[in-house]
Amino acid sequence: MNITCAIIDDEPLAIELLKSYAEKTPFLELQGSYGSAIEAMKVLRDNPVDLLFLDIQMPELSGIEFARIVPKTTKIIFTTAFQQYALDGYKVKALDYLLKPIAYEDFLAAANKALEWFRVFRKQETYMRDRFIFVKSDYKLVRIDLDNILYVEGLKDYVRFYLDDGRKIMSLMNMKKLEEFLPRPEFQRTHRSYIVHMSKAESIDRFRIVFGKEFIPVSESYKDNVQQYLDAHTLA
Repeated sequence: MNITCAIIDDEPLAIELLKSYAEKTPFLELQGSYGSAIEAMKVLRDNPVDLLFLDIQMPELSGIEFARIVPKTTKIIFTTAFQQYALDGYKVKALDYLLKPIAYEDFLAAANKALEWFRVFRKQETYMRDRFIFVKSDYKLVRIDLDNILYVEGLKDYVRFYLDDGRKIMSLMNMKKLEEFLPRPEFQRTHRSYIVHMSKAESIDRFRIVFGKEFIPVSESYKDNVQQYLDAHTLA
């Protein structure tokens, strides 16, 4: 999988260094480099990229300001000489924050983080579009329609899918990995051992998700996320 990227920095030497790093990173496709956010905006508005290596302190329009107006699907890795901007960077949901002078080892680690993010994101897009997955069960691949899942239970190295037609499908899989790929917010982790298809819930009883005679717990760690989902779907 390849990632398109661009570099925005008002320092020519910094641009040349980052260009050399991007060009020797196999999965990066460098689409352009720009000396200011204003210059980049003219091009990237009609030709967006997946990833920006973006300087923070620039004249006219700072990297933080520019990050707020790029499409949500464009991810940001900030590059700066000033460590005090790190918190601002994470407020705009930057993937990473590289402090100048930047070594290739650090650049590659940040790029790999972006690669993993897009790998997960594109799989989620596929699942959202096609609405089914295949899982390994009893030495074969079994199709599961997302709309048929009631909830998933984690059992050490396995997960068990509970479907609305009464079937239970066991698969060798990690709960954390599964959670990454199931579309949100309709699928919510409610407990370290449970992921619930919230639109299938029959009722909420003492903050437990009810499916017939089954009560799925909501642990303290996931309570806030579940509550946000319920608030968004509750008529008061």
